Amino acid sequence: MNIAIFDSGIGGITFLKEAYKALPGENFIYYADTDNVPYGTKSRDEVKKFVFQAVDFMSGLDTKILVIACNSATSAAINDLRKNFRFPILGMEPAVKPAVENSKDKRILVLATTLTINEEKLNNLITNIDKNNIVDRIAMDRLVMFAENFIFSGNEIEKYIAKALSILNTGRYGTIVLGCTHFIYYKEIIRKLIPGNIQIIDGNTGTLNNMINIMKKDNLINRQNGRIDFYSSGRMDKLKRINKLMNLLQS
Repeated sequence: MNIAIFDSGIGGITFLKEAYKALPGENFIYYADTDNVPYGTKSRDEVKKFVFQAVDFMSGLDTKILVIACNSATSAAINDLRKNFRFPILGMEPAVKPAVENSKDKRILVLATTLTINEEKLNNLITNIDKNNIVDRIAMDRLVMFAENFIFSGNEIEKYIAKALSILNTGRYGTIVLGCTHFIYYKEIIRKLIPGNIQIIDGNTGTLNNMINIMKKDNLINRQNGRIDFYSSGRMDKLKRINKLMNLLQS
């Protein structure tokens, strides 16, 4: 049986990398919806349709647990997915809760896609835990397509991030939350552009720990052959792209 990981594109590779290190004996399926990326600028209904198409496909691949490693997809579809499929389904959401709990009177900045920022799921989360109104949000949709084109450095990216952050007094912030798995590829660039005392966090570790706990509880952990199969919008990935993805895993 397989651990399935879904993302609109290659952002979830950042989660797959951590999951494979933690569970090297498991078989993984990684599904990237490359035909429809990016999700963050699409409507909720569009994204939900694409996610259901992908999960329908993965459900036929002996999936035992599924991680939606995409904040936008989680926001749009997670509740309905859980009603329609029998295997455990985990979503990815911005790590706002630990950020607020450890804020130490500093403000928190969530970087995410437009869809994630506008969706009810994130806004309800922030409303419930942000009692002191210290959480701000900025959409940085272009980072998704930079990543999808395997562009991880360069002046254009640095200028884009610097411009997005320039509207804020970053000295007021204690934590930046990366609310999209694609954004994790740009963590070091963001680090260069902000004061050194600001913490940068994402949701991968919390989601991985939750997945492992569920697998232990449901007796789903098995030693298999440690295989990873890649799919792009229902097609087995071509060799050239697999090589690129594997390079990302090993970086």
